[in-house]
Amino acid sequence: MDAGRLSAPEVEQILRFQRERGLRFGESGRALGLLTEDDVRFALSLQFDYPYLAPESELSHELVAAFRPQDQTVEQLRSLRSQLMLRWFSIGTGHKGLTIVSPDTREGRSYLAANLAIVFSQMGERTLVVDADMRAPRQHLLFGLGQRSGLSDVLAGRADPLSMIADIPDLKDLAVLPAGTIPPNPQELLGRPAFSTLLEALGETFSVMIIDTPPAGACADAQTVAAHAGAALLVARQGTSSMPRVARLSQRLREFGVSLVGSVLNDT
Repeated sequence: MDAGRLSAPEVEQILRFQRERGLRFGESGRALGLLTEDDVRFALSLQFDYPYLAPESELSHELVAAFRPQDQTVEQLRSLRSQLMLRWFSIGTGHKGLTIVSPDTREGRSYLAANLAIVFSQMGERTLVVDADMRAPRQHLLFGLGQRSGLSDVLAGRADPLSMIADIPDLKDLAVLPAGTIPPNPQELLGRPAFSTLLEALGETFSVMIIDTPPAGACADAQTVAAHAGAALLVARQGTSSMPRVARLSQRLREFGVSLVGSVLNDT
């Protein structure tokens, strides 16, 4: 009622139907045509402090963890989250950053980074998505942030990091540091000690940082970012990715001293 989704007479109608049929309130409201599935999800999200996005949200519908939290894909993301908590985020102090890497384009790095960050935030972890793809960034598009300054501007000393971080109002405990201005020298910016210093500083505020990167086969940015973060999650797309290229990337990451905490076969 407070949200304007039901009137007082409609509530009384649902309650009468509920008593007569022995149903739950939400089931009764749907049976009467007074509530939609989204109305019920909205109420449950408030009752159980579990944020999600309504269908009319302007954020990208690629954010399946927020739009369709009961989807089987999201269950798989939750399983991945549990494995990462065991293998990286909970095994020692200072483990805050995880880089999402893959050898080629269109393998699902940005999709996975965004949705993985959402399921961490839904668990109550203060989570930050860092878009370190300063060549073809996507996180600002997924989260509806528009063109704005971000990571590149911070590393160039042109902006304060905290002022560049955007909280996502509809998704509690989630924030995004977009890539920012497309620079002429992304690899040099990411290779600077300032990037490690930035990650350490952000680790004081966020318990989980998921870092998106460009394809590792096209440039060395991803390996550089992973070396600063200390850990990487390797992504391959079913029916698309070259396994020899995936194997070479895995070897290069180890040569950089990166902990390869797992791999994901993306079939979406």
